[in-house]
Amino acid sequence: MERTIVVGAGIGGLVAALELAHHGHAVTLLEKASGPGGKMRTVGTAAGPVDAGPTVFTMRWVFEELFETLGEALDDHLDLHPATLLARHNWPDGTSLDLFADPAASEAAIREFAGPEDAAAFRAFRKRTAFLFDQLDAPMMRNPNPNPLRVTLALAPVLPRLLAAARPLSTMWRDLGRQFRDPRLCQLFGRYATYVGGSPFLSPALLSLIWQAEARGVSLVTGGMAALAAKIESLAETRGVELRYATPAEEIVVEAGRVAGVRLSSGEVLQANQVVFNGNPSALASGLMGADVRAAARQVRRHERSLSAYVWTFSGAPKGFDLAHHTVFFGGDYAAEFRDLFEMRRMPADPTIYVCAQDRDDRRQPARTPERFQIIMNAPADGDSVTPSEQEMRQCEMRTFNRLAAAGLTLDPPSAENALTTPWDFDQLFPGMGGAIYGAHPHSLMASFKRPQARTKIAGLYLAGGAGHPGPGVPMAALSGRHAAAAILQDRASTSPSMRMDTRGGTSTGLAMTARAASRSSAS
Repeated sequence: MERTIVVGAGIGGLVAALELAHHGHAVTLLEKASGPGGKMRTVGTAAGPVDAGPTVFTMRWVFEELFETLGEALDDHLDLHPATLLARHNWPDGTSLDLFADPAASEAAIREFAGPEDAAAFRAFRKRTAFLFDQLDAPMMRNPNPNPLRVTLALAPVLPRLLAAARPLSTMWRDLGRQFRDPRLCQLFGRYATYVGGSPFLSPALLSLIWQAEARGVSLVTGGMAALAAKIESLAETRGVELRYATPAEEIVVEAGRVAGVRLSSGEVLQANQVVFNGNPSALASGLMGADVRAAARQVRRHERSLSAYVWTFSGAPKGFDLAHHTVFFGGDYAAEFRDLFEMRRMPADPTIYVCAQDRDDRRQPARTPERFQIIMNAPADGDSVTPSEQEMRQCEMRTFNRLAAAGLTLDPPSAENALTTPWDFDQLFPGMGGAIYGAHPHSLMASFKRPQARTKIAGLYLAGGAGHPGPGVPMAALSGRHAAAAILQDRASTSPSMRMDTRGGTSTGLAMTARAASRSSAS
């Protein structure tokens, strides 16, 4: 019987394993950590485990479609609550602005915050980014093999409108400055470039569409984001996936130009007909998985890397500032912050700080004390060349908690269990890119086309994960896993007559769901 090995139990690997097993493949999933999730991991605190990776559940329809493929309903497996308050934003001058799931409520808040002209600008911005998101969803995000020509042909009927909306000759920051009079709103919407690891001063204006992922709905997951990984793991195991944790893969074995298996760090060799690598593609290019698979991906150079981060995970008692589930504390000089990150490649002197208060939502006050927190400050991805010193750790703590204190927020104790994950730690956990969390940076219009796709140059070797196509973020990484599984099913069907009918059925089902989703998006 043919076997597929999935290396890495991040969301992309989990989804690929689940879909392949659902279609009758024998699948073994290898993971060096003790449990599933990859970057969607947790860190223990006195108040219980806290999410130490992604904290925002968006693009719900990606998972609805996945579960529908399995004959399951998402709401039967996850306890999801739509957030009415998307995020709270605070500036050094003491002002704050909340954005809401209800666009009318957001517009009213912006009117009170910045005046009627910026409220009207927000309305136009929302309409324009919705158009961009809808048009690029099917030909780019859901397309497993996009290239500039095919995407251009697919978009030909709307191309003039699309180019006018995308503003291809402008950066995100310059474009926002032309729309909004208030620079604080430029900071707020420019921050969405960091969702894919970029700078708003260097990223194309097109990336403003990222805002739509949250604008179309954010859900809070009971049990945190790790509950999603655990549920997909459970479904995979039910369908026969062999799960092997604390089992590092050391080499992808190639024989006669084709994948033959995986060698473990213990020396054991597992035979396989296909391998899905759910890790940084640069790890392949740099030889971390053996010399024979170097050609499977290109090496992302240091200056091409996306952001990394300093991430605090701990519990404490907050005082002095009314936190939402998601709260952003902006620095005073946004341009200087991103010069530090991408040009000087150093910890920002005047950072923006993101706080996830995991036990808070907009339905009730937190039920536990102390509360659990994840706090993030962006960092350059130099974890493979810079080892954090004690001085740097103290400096990180000072800049993080001083920013919060300036807004009136104190945490008692401020860093009692302060598990700090640095870029160096991220590189140890997910090697190959110096701790870059989002793969390559998005600082060109062609960046999306440069991301590695599911198929590689080596027969039988496939890629999944947020560093590849269609990009970073939980739903995008899940789509990458679906793309990898679909590629394997298609390739197997082309060589196995007995599988052709099943694979065609799976493909047509996926196309039907894509059409339904596109119709739903256009109607929203």
